[in-house]
Amino acid sequence: MLRHRFVCAFALLVALSARADVVDIDNAELARLAAAGVPVIDIRTEGEWKESGIIPGSRLLTFVDERGRTDAAAWLAKVQAVAKPEQPVIVICRSGNRTRAASQLLAQQAGYQKVYNVKDGIRSWAGDGRPLVAAPTALVTCAAGSRC
Repeated sequence: MLRHRFVCAFALLVALSARADVVDIDNAELARLAAAGVPVIDIRTEGEWKESGIIPGSRLLTFVDERGRTDAAAWLAKVQAVAKPEQPVIVICRSGNRTRAASQLLAQQAGYQKVYNVKDGIRSWAGDGRPLVAAPTALVTCAAGSRC
């Protein structure tokens, strides 16, 4: 009985230590991590990319489309082309709301070990006067559901 409890406690400890980590970050940390090579995944819609621009070098992978629909499996496949679960990723949207769900999906269901959630989104980034560039036309014009 004591051995069984020890094995259960050890298994729980291992599971908790292997648990993925979602970390809320601010603009300064976003800039630092992006400069260090951590990929930035912009989950906004095409219209939002066009409206405000994007962070230079970010990957444009819409999570929730204009109609409020998601295709988690397709989105995860696109994220895995950018970074594997053992690699850290940064997730950004307009205000930080959609990234909570996307970050949790990456951490809890896809096994990403370190997910950085930009808590105030691109609005805060732009409000701080940080660099933005126009979204690449080739990516913006891709049809929904197609690989670009």
